[in-house]
Amino acid sequence: MDHLIPAPVRTGGGGSRGGFVLDGATTLTAGPGTGSTERWLRTTLGAAFGVPLAPSAPADGPANTVELRIDPSLEPEGYRLTVAPAQGVRLTGGGPAGVFWGAQTLRQLLGPHAFRRAPVRSSSTREGTTSMEIGFTEIEDCPRFGWRGLMLDVARHFMPKDGVLRMLDLLAAHKLNVFHFHLTDDQGWRVEIKRHPRLTEVGAWRARTKYGHRASELWDETPHGGFYTQDDIREIVAYAAERHIRVVPEIDIPGHSQAAISAYPELGNTDVIDTSALSVWDTWGVNPNVLAPTDNTLRFFEGVLEELLELFPAETSPFIHIGGDECPKDQWKASPAAQARMAEAGLADEDELQSWFIRHFDGWLTARGRRLIGWDEILEGGLAEGAAMTSWRGYAGGIAAAEAGHDVVMCPEQQVYLDHRQHGGPDEPMPIGFVRTLEDVYRFEPVPPGLSEEAAGHIMGAQANVWTEVMQNRDRVDYQVFPRLAAFAEVAWSRLPVPGERDFADFERRMNTHYARLDALGVRYRPPTGPLPWQRRPGVLGRPIEGPPPVV
Repeated sequence: MDHLIPAPVRTGGGGSRGGFVLDGATTLTAGPGTGSTERWLRTTLGAAFGVPLAPSAPADGPANTVELRIDPSLEPEGYRLTVAPAQGVRLTGGGPAGVFWGAQTLRQLLGPHAFRRAPVRSSSTREGTTSMEIGFTEIEDCPRFGWRGLMLDVARHFMPKDGVLRMLDLLAAHKLNVFHFHLTDDQGWRVEIKRHPRLTEVGAWRARTKYGHRASELWDETPHGGFYTQDDIREIVAYAAERHIRVVPEIDIPGHSQAAISAYPELGNTDVIDTSALSVWDTWGVNPNVLAPTDNTLRFFEGVLEELLELFPAETSPFIHIGGDECPKDQWKASPAAQARMAEAGLADEDELQSWFIRHFDGWLTARGRRLIGWDEILEGGLAEGAAMTSWRGYAGGIAAAEAGHDVVMCPEQQVYLDHRQHGGPDEPMPIGFVRTLEDVYRFEPVPPGLSEEAAGHIMGAQANVWTEVMQNRDRVDYQVFPRLAAFAEVAWSRLPVPGERDFADFERRMNTHYARLDALGVRYRPPTGPLPWQRRPGVLGRPIEGPPPVV
């Protein structure tokens, strides 16, 4: 019980009064509102231990039953888990999500074999199944933050649907409840839009890819691409919803848009450059080719968002991310059409022009019952009243937004960008950015000191970001994300002391068990001793930044 990650609020018991045995005779009692967890338990624990978990009613007797129920007096994502030899397992959540997070804890209590897809036969096998005993246990738990997220960039390197579904399972195993889905960028457009088919016919494919940092002279000459059909997206959203994970789709505008412009050149600043000559970008960095602030562009992306809202229903995707970051203004400064738009709208400069662009879509989304969220650059030029922010360049943007009454998700690059390297050694593959060790991530604090109490109430939570420029396949994503995502998950869920007082030694001890869980799940994480030979990328240029990251 003391090897749980993330750490629960309160634990008791410790196995002193006998145990509960999960075996072929164990039944499953599911109360109203617990159906998603009932299905998940049969799919996962049933497969891992080869047990049917047959349905039963409370009147059938409690001794060998896992009972699921809801008690609204608990927090919606909170739960109470009791395991006793005469009572079986009683899992009570404040809502359906709370029951589900409690089931994740139950899985951890059952040991690493609970994370496998089929039974591992041993001397404990009885009646053709594998049994598992849990000692007397009492756990009460609820999360610190309501937004516990991971952003995955599938635009730079496409991740096929099966990989996305697997990532959702990994988020669920760590009690993370937000999946920020970065679907478009200069290097690829990844979601089918039926009224604009060239977005995927043209925009989803690039001829080659820079291998390593943009300063590298190496190229992968294999054409790269892919996209999710609308039915793929519906499946991903439904799969996430079954795991009580909200999906936040991102369509990056008005910058990071060369893939869209390559498909529809009229979206770009045609009075400045020949946009018909642009192709999907094959390298990394900040791209100068941004959307033109025209009525045609607004109508085009309204059409994109109309289809997106149908794919991502409001009950699972109340927020729509519109990017808004790294939008160079040089083409707007040189564009007569952009300057005319500024004069017409009474805008003082190009920052206000970007704000005009963002405000348009904020109003459009608000009218349809959704909330806009964007990167912290959307604060420049003025932020629409209902908009929320993901603060990536540091804490400063998030602090300013929270003090102004806007909701904020903290995801500062210097702390929780998991594409940054994990060690300063020479064997780290394509080393990017600052060294961010497992301990560094564990000491990340989402609420900066000095924030007023009212402003602190606007910190919705935290998010780790995974940009995939140098992650060309699933194994590379695994290496960068794990094990650090486990540390981040504890930061986002558990009520930890201030960073300097956190017991990292205890977390490391618990990680020794958690590595066995990751092994059972097939996660190709970075070992504590450093990269394995096949995880290295010798001779491929990265962009390491020396010294501790600034707190900005």
